[in-house]
Amino acid sequence: MSMLNEGYSETKIVKLKKEMEAKGTNFVTVESDDNGDEYLNFYFVGVYEGKEVIYDAVIYTLRLQHESEMYEIAEHRAAQRFPEFKKIQYEEDENGDMKILDGLSEEIGLYMAEVMLDLEEEEAVKVKEHIEVDPNIDFGVGLDVGLNVDRITDGIIKKFVNDFNEDSLQLDETLYSFQIEDEEMSS
Repeated sequence: MSMLNEGYSETKIVKLKKEMEAKGTNFVTVESDDNGDEYLNFYFVGVYEGKEVIYDAVIYTLRLQHESEMYEIAEHRAAQRFPEFKKIQYEEDENGDMKILDGLSEEIGLYMAEVMLDLEEEEAVKVKEHIEVDPNIDFGVGLDVGLNVDRITDGIIKKFVNDFNEDSLQLDETLYSFQIEDEEMSS
């Protein structure tokens, strides 16, 4: 390894532990524009292959994962159907209002919405609770976690970290499919 992974550094681990203790919690949120009710990036200290390490984790709802997977399938199908396809870029005008899409972008957007509705109706996309571990990141060990909860709250994260560190985490193996919320389809 040419670069030392600072997530294994005792100094960084002690610093994170002090920060968590000062906040009275077992994790620290990583500031990100992506963080919200259904997704959160955070650090916590745990053990990986017998060594203490900082975990760089993201946790999200299964509903968010389900919608993301349906959107990826819709994008893929749009790219196959429209040779000139490029990701739809929504832009704001000087007043902060959304600019009207050009004809092709609008047609592609409508096609993608139709594909997503078909996928939803057929329950073609199913997701289940999971954890993916990635030791090959720049800082610490990466964790990608999908849980069947409505919102990502501090309580859910605290319980996850405790269960993960105590090796008592039990994931639900049930496959789930979700309905797209109406306000998302109209925007």
